[in-house]
Amino acid sequence: MTSKELLYVEDALGHEQFLKTKCCEAKNQISDTELKNSVSELERKHDELFNGFMGLLG
Repeated sequence: MTSKELLYVEDALGHEQFLKTKCCEAKNQISDTELKNSVSELERKHDELFNGFMGLLG
């Protein structure tokens, strides 16, 4: 992996971690069950993306 590609992956990891954290924070403030489930699904997808980027690092 080139240094530029590594920087991209590191940047993507930071973005996915941020989005996952924000989804978790929002989910904990929502009382509507349907909306809470939707945000939980977004959190799960960002977790999958984060793990996928981590897999690129070895």
